[in-house]
Amino acid sequence: MTRAICHCGAVALEFTAPKPWRVSRCDCSLCRRKGAIMLAVPVDQLQVVKGADNLALYQFNTNTAKHYFCKTCGIYTHHQRRSNPNEYGVNAGCIEGINPRDLEPVAWGDGVNHSSDRKSE
Repeated sequence: MTRAICHCGAVALEFTAPKPWRVSRCDCSLCRRKGAIMLAVPVDQLQVVKGADNLALYQFNTNTAKHYFCKTCGIYTHHQRRSNPNEYGVNAGCIEGINPRDLEPVAWGDGVNHSSDRKSE
């Protein structure tokens, strides 16, 4: 089991992710600003083991993705993806014992031209 925590330690997650780890970045308006590398984790493989009541939810645009942040320190810990609602993206910077630089190279996803945002004709 792998553990991820926010900066202040109020929120902790435990998860299992398939190996090799699948990491990515996104260029949507929110991800560009937060700059996090995200690790793909199946929804049923992640548990909030501390501080669930200290998580804030942020949604925008299609309101499909659910972005979670620690209410105390403001760190983005994870989000339920709009590209695949059966997965979470876990902030690799929160994973204990991992330096996100060691995960390079990291694939980029096109969040600007996301298929969920296209209007039907």
